This record gives sequence, structure tokens and C-alpha cells, in this order.
Amino acid sequence: MRRTFFLDMAFDALNADEAARRIATRARKLGPFAYVATPNVDHLVRVDREPRFMRLYDDAWLNLCDSRILEAFANASYLDLPAAPGADIVEHLFRQHIGATDPVVVIGGTQKLVDRLRREFATPDIRWLDAPAGLRDDPAARTACVQFIRENPAPFVFLAVGSPQQELIAHEARRAGDCTGVAVCCGAALEFLTGMAARAPQWAREHRLEWLYRLAAEPGRLWKRYLVDGPRIFLIWHRWRSGVHVASVGARGVAASPREGNAMAGQTRLHLWLDPAIGSGLRRTLEAAFGRLNVEAADGDAARGGDGSGVARRDRVGGHALFGRDAEGAAARPWRDDVHTLTICCGGLPW
Repeated sequence: MRRTFFLDMAFDALNADEAARRIATRARKLGPFAYVATPNVDHLVRVDREPRFMRLYDDAWLNLCDSRILEAFANASYLDLPAAPGADIVEHLFRQHIGATDPVVVIGGTQKLVDRLRREFATPDIRWLDAPAGLRDDPAARTACVQFIRENPAPFVFLAVGSPQQELIAHEARRAGDCTGVAVCCGAALEFLTGMAARAPQWAREHRLEWLYRLAAEPGRLWKRYLVDGPRIFLIWHRWRSGVHVASVGARGVAASPREGNAMAGQTRLHLWLDPAIGSGLRRTLEAAFGRLNVEAADGDAARGGDGSGVARRDRVGGHALFGRDAEGAAARPWRDDVHTLTICCGGLPW
């Protein structure tokens, strides 16, 4: 699965149709609980202010870009990050994948919303929980939601209680270890699907103006999000962009990040998760293009350790780990047998 590392978050580069197919395929196996987060500008601004929430996205099975604004920022950074709006994913699931006999769990919303879902999509087996209040700050309320998921095993779970409440519930359900199905953190998507809330027209979505339509429709509720908090994304992107150089070399995932406040201050690390076909020759190409670089490469087995235990090898240059966790404790991505990993430490790249 191709991942794009952008604004310090790992996104899965899928469009809404591809995402819905993957969700449905995994959900029908009714395996251990997994969840899908749909980060947008609001989420990234929150994570920037409260980094503790990053764990909610690190733990997600899929992180899908729920924002055409983020898609535009990624494009400006030479990254391929298609928008996969949660509302589109939910619609695809109900119209194309969820059958009449499939159990569905819904947490949040109203009885009227659930009745409309049953009637309009011929899904009679919807198990609904009228979510308790105070989910963000009340662990007992979230525990009640996790208990409902546990007691109502279903392939499809929709968490419609807003962010970060829905991601907190999903995170705790996964950590519980005894829940099943795939949960989609979907916010207001079910309201859009049933017509209980008006979604921006197609032209507004195509021109990245959905936020403006929603602001005009609900100014009292959304003015702070879009006019005060939202513009902070420009600062977040500028800060990330000013210290990060990103290149595309046929990598499955590409990320670069500055490491400041330590012995490697002023250097840039470029981390590439590569297809095996290009991994072997890339070192020579980079050295030819950029001169003397401090380059270390490893295939999947070497990076994980010869015993295949999944523990990353901790090669060091100048006392700093290149694999596994770096000197600041930033988690490495999971190693795979079919992915070559290359880490470069250098004083600056020319793009």
C-alpha cells in the first residue's frame, strides 16, 4: 500500500472508490478491529497544537485525506495525495458494498437518521447507540461505546460523533483487543448521505470551496474553525516546507525531515521506502548526482534484523540511529520484506 508522508503524518494515497473497496474487503473478513481516520485541515491544526492526538492517526489502519485543501498543499509540495472525502467513502460503502444482510453499527446521530438509513439503503440490521455526552473528556463514556462495539460484532462500524471523539473511541476499541470489524470515523457523512444536512454542490467541491459553502450554511458553529483555526495550516505547511525537501524517485513512500536541537542540526534526512527493482542502483545514482553523501541502505531483512524478529537494526552515523527510532524517538515505519529502505543524511539537497 502506497503511503505519502506529509506534514509529519502518514497518509494512504487512495481515492474514495479505492478506499471503499479496501474497507469492504477487510470488513467482510470480520477480523480484529481496525479503523479508518479521515484527517483534514482541522485535524492537522489540532495535532499541531496538541501532539498527543497524533497517536490516534499512527494507530489507524488507513489515514485518508479528507480535504481538497490538503490535496492542494500536497500538490504544491510535489506529492501525490488524492483527496478521499469521508462523505464519498461512506456513500460508496452504502451504495456499492453493504448488503441487506450485513450488520452495521452506528455510534452517534439520531433515531431519525438511522431510520432513514434502514429505509433508503435496505439495511435493516443497523445497531445504533445514541452516543453519550462528554466523549472527549469522559473515559467512561468512551468505554461505553467500546463495549457496544464489542457486544455487537459487525463488519462495518460508523463513528459519527465528530473529531477527536470518534478517533479516541476507535483507538480505544483497537487497543481493547477484543472488538471486530472496520470502523470509519465519518463525522457528518451519514447526515449528508441521508439528506439531513446539505452537502456542498459538486462545483464547490471541484473548486475546493466546500469549506466556504459550509461556513455560509452554519456560520455560528463553523466560523472559528474556518476563519480562526483553519488558516493556521499555512503556518504549519510553511514550517514543514522550509525545513523539508521532498523528491520523487519511484518510491512507495517518501519523507524528509530536519533534525534540529542535536548534534545533527542543520542536516536533512531523506527517508525513502523503495520498490526492490530500483533500490539496488539508487545509491550510485544519488552519489553521482549529489557528490559525497552519508548514505546507508538496507533491504527488508537487514533492516529488521537477521532473525526476522521485526526489530529494526540501529545503524548509527555520528552516534545517531538511522533505522528503528531516531535520536528524538520518532517511530520508523513498519519494515516489509518487499521494500528496500534508504536513509540519507546530508547538509542540504538542491531541490
